[in-house]
Amino acid sequence: MSDSKPLSHVIGGFFGGLASSVTLQPFDLLKTRVQQQHSGTVLGTIRSLKSYKELWRGTLPSALRTSVGSAMYLSSLHVFRSLLANTHASQQSTKGTSSLLPKLSMVENLITGAVTRGTVGFLTMPITVLKVRFESTMYHYTSLSGGIKSIWQTEGLNGFFRGFTATCIRDAPYAGLYVLFYEQCKVMLPKLLPTDALAPVQHILSDGKTPIIPQEISITKAAFINTTSAFAAASIATTITAPFDTVKTRMQLQPKVFKSFVGAFGQIVSKEGTLRLFDGLSLRLTRKAFSAGIAWGIYEEIIKFVTKL
Repeated sequence: MSDSKPLSHVIGGFFGGLASSVTLQPFDLLKTRVQQQHSGTVLGTIRSLKSYKELWRGTLPSALRTSVGSAMYLSSLHVFRSLLANTHASQQSTKGTSSLLPKLSMVENLITGAVTRGTVGFLTMPITVLKVRFESTMYHYTSLSGGIKSIWQTEGLNGFFRGFTATCIRDAPYAGLYVLFYEQCKVMLPKLLPTDALAPVQHILSDGKTPIIPQEISITKAAFINTTSAFAAASIATTITAPFDTVKTRMQLQPKVFKSFVGAFGQIVSKEGTLRLFDGLSLRLTRKAFSAGIAWGIYEEIIKFVTKL
């Protein structure tokens, strides 16, 4: 059972998301521009940049989306997972582990991650659309307010939710798979570390039995376990859901051409080939893996810090 305070998940999610979005914005921008072109390459996209500062175009909507979205997602996920954990007859203690997050089954981790991400994704969809369009070269918004006004005047309310189906189909499975793999990695990784690094403290009782009492893991080891687990989980989940990301981007940038998820998927495969569905994978893989490592590493440590206050 988790001993963390609810507020710690809001704070941890916000600052973890903010740090990762600002640091890794260039990967997001390059991915978007590679996907918007029918024959785009990373090298060609980099060469087309007017200056290195352009790599951070769209940072404001990205930072807002990721920081607020992460705070909403991680705090909601914790509530959902805690409710499930509290229904278990025997609750697992987090003592002696690298994390204060609730311990659930693989299926529960998959479902809670997917459902929570789908819900939060819908609520943050308007700023996601703005973020993608700011990053592309197909729209020339000069400010957030200008972008909002343009979308409202030309596409109406539906414009702010353009590509939600594709986004949900990408993000919900990704989040579910991520939480599943993340929790599994946190269990498996300590077993691969040197035995003396996580050795338990033992006490001999008067009856001769020797119970194993988990030793508190150091901050350094805990951070290493959590960050590495986040990196690995994000890499696996990102690769599996890559095609959905390409379809989502095309629908948001060219809504008149790609009107539905199934239609967009079919168009890309038939006219450009299956491999085009994985456009920008290397960039997204790098971005998501490092983003997860930074965001979740900060998130887990802030939870512990705030809980001790």
